[in-house]
Amino acid sequence: MTERLLQFIWQFQYFNKQALSTYDGAPLQVLHPGQLNTNQGPDFSQGKIKIDTTIWAGNIELHVKASDWHIHKHAADKNYNNIILHVVWQNDAAVQDENGNHIPTLELQPYVPAIMMQKYTQLMEHKGFVPCEGHLPVLSGIAWFAWKERLAIERLMRKSKEVLVLLAESNDHWEEVFWWMLAKNFGIPVNADVFQKVAKSVSINILAKHKNQLHQLEALLLGQAGLLNDEFTDDYPLMLQKEYRFLAKKYSLQQVHKAPSFLRMRPANFPTVRLAQLAMLIHQSSHLFSRIKDTKTITDIQNMFVVTANDYWHYHYTFTEPTPYSPKSLGKQMANNIIINTIIPVLFAYGASHNEQQFKDIPIKWLLQLPPENNTITNKWKEKEVLNQNALDSQALIELKNNYCNKRLCLDCAVGNKLLPIKN
Repeated sequence: MTERLLQFIWQFQYFNKQALSTYDGAPLQVLHPGQLNTNQGPDFSQGKIKIDTTIWAGNIELHVKASDWHIHKHAADKNYNNIILHVVWQNDAAVQDENGNHIPTLELQPYVPAIMMQKYTQLMEHKGFVPCEGHLPVLSGIAWFAWKERLAIERLMRKSKEVLVLLAESNDHWEEVFWWMLAKNFGIPVNADVFQKVAKSVSINILAKHKNQLHQLEALLLGQAGLLNDEFTDDYPLMLQKEYRFLAKKYSLQQVHKAPSFLRMRPANFPTVRLAQLAMLIHQSSHLFSRIKDTKTITDIQNMFVVTANDYWHYHYTFTEPTPYSPKSLGKQMANNIIINTIIPVLFAYGASHNEQQFKDIPIKWLLQLPPENNTITNKWKEKEVLNQNALDSQALIELKNNYCNKRLCLDCAVGNKLLPIKN
């Protein structure tokens, strides 16, 4: 038994409410379990019970063991002055308030169905993809839609907090924050942190001064990433190297300490190629986040990211050796990835920060319009007959797996809530 499970059982009254009595034998009737309190103080407020013929209204406190009352020193805490009932799983100690008065105690264990505890134990101990995988899909289509929408919003709210941390770091410069997050996205998971450090090392104001000179943008990004430190013989990297040395001295730039990785990735995702594409995007656009805020359709957003690295990269993936002709265009899948993981979270955070609902509604609409992400997590959900029909679904399912299933928060999940109740 955990205190969270005990709260869950009490909140939804998943126990036999017939012939309840306090531990000292007084007849007990629960008229209202109260409101769950997630802040400091008693677990439930505004509860209402009847003991014998007297109706009591006030707070209700829960503990796995009654002795936890003393361990937590509640008797000396004024927040616990109005406790009308102490609900425990095991009554191992008498409890009194600050005045020494006996607090009525309900030992809940005898009233909870054993099969419910067995189900909960099975969920907690399951070692598969998710605890409930043997029961999926469980929810109806409508219930899944509502749960996914809530999960997607939770994910956006969590990412918004990350955006706002960066905003404070940038002195409330939204374009700068967007640049940092965009660069991180271009790094894909392997080089995400390195790319963001590169972005932070070259301000958007410096990039704006050189946006009309593509080779200077490439020199700045590749140089800051430490990719121009080798001994080159080819004219193009030598030219970039010369430009970088001049610009680094002019702006007193310091390279990032960790070089990006090339290991175990497709050549199209090599950091050289991605930084060259990022340089072209900067070259072709200005005030990008402001433009995005003014854009109404997902198609127009996608068109902003139709970029191809310059001609040199059509014949190279790195500076070391030429390759057969292959234009290094940013694919539609990557563009959608940027929309999902950078544009939508930043736009949602902007709406939350400025209290502008339209910028919170538009991201949800775009997620419903974008195709679903296909990865290990979403494919596993699909195997379990849980639909993944659009980007809102995939973002929700990733959130569900990482922040509910992996943490065994079944009591806070719509699926867990559906599985656990046992009707008396």
